[in-house]
Amino acid sequence: MGVRITLRSVAEAAGVSTAAVSYAFNRPDRLSSEMRSRILAVARELGYSGPDAAARSLRTGRANAIGVIFTTGLTYAFSDPYVLALLGGLAETLAHSRTSLVLIPFAPVVAGLSDAEVRESLDAVHRAVIDGAVADGLTDDHPAVRALSDRSLPLVRSSDTAAGRCVMIDDRQAGREIGRHLADLGHHEVAVVVSSPSEPGCAVTPADEATLYPYSRHRLAGIREALPAGARVRVVSGGNNADATGRLAATALLAAPDRPTAIAADSDVLAAAVVEVATVQGLRVGHDVSVTGFDDVPLAASTGLTTVRQPIHEKGRLMARMLLDPDNTPNRVTLPTELVVRSSTGPVPNR
Repeated sequence: MGVRITLRSVAEAAGVSTAAVSYAFNRPDRLSSEMRSRILAVARELGYSGPDAAARSLRTGRANAIGVIFTTGLTYAFSDPYVLALLGGLAETLAHSRTSLVLIPFAPVVAGLSDAEVRESLDAVHRAVIDGAVADGLTDDHPAVRALSDRSLPLVRSSDTAAGRCVMIDDRQAGREIGRHLADLGHHEVAVVVSSPSEPGCAVTPADEATLYPYSRHRLAGIREALPAGARVRVVSGGNNADATGRLAATALLAAPDRPTAIAADSDVLAAAVVEVATVQGLRVGHDVSVTGFDDVPLAASTGLTTVRQPIHEKGRLMARMLLDPDNTPNRVTLPTELVVRSSTGPVPNR
């Protein structure tokens, strides 16, 4: 077994103090450029990559890192425009304090997992060397939330919570705006496509609605409240909020003999997939069928989507500020939303 190279090993080989080696990696302003270059050259020669982050955090009480809990695959997360905007806001604020982002994956659906599978996901939360965390769309009883609480780590969420900090929007009121817009256009046959663990295109039963993300439940409730009495609302799974799963949901809805006159998706990604399928089938979006989305990410304008605009980048920025400066930030912030009407919605068609 080879000899373990430590910070002290580098210091002895370079003929400097251990503090100088630490400064070379973490506080370069404390050394001359010549000395830092010499120390780093010795470190490279010995195969030393730098001080251990976990050990340093134990000594200082800070890791200078914030965790982000993902309940989607990391590969998918980097293709989701909402997630990218949120990460952009977090990174903008954290960069000023030289604080890192640690991406922590968690199983997307806890229900149905074995205890061993839940423990595997929780292991990443327990091992993460972080000072606090951001969780998007998780409830108080989610295992990741409980694990962070057990570690006494600060947590900021994007959904309403009785305990802890949050930066949120009023999803229910935003849903009412969508429902009111569709009602004003005369729509009584509405389908709502939601992100869901169910297979895309499958009906989401009232019992299944309890397993939806909090934002999906609130938006769905708002749409129902704003539609007129007697309106029919169908809820269909859009899968994991991806273009491919959205197309499956849209195909199932548009092939039905009692096709809805309006389809409200709880993200622009799913709504754009509905527009794509409808267009391929020869339907005129905004005439034969109306479609709405949510978020107002860049693809919404190019698709002509009627959608709800929410300040995603600002949400991420404020979440980071709450973690970095808890004494000078509020515990709870509700950001405004705006219904943006474009060409994808129009009066109910005559049949």
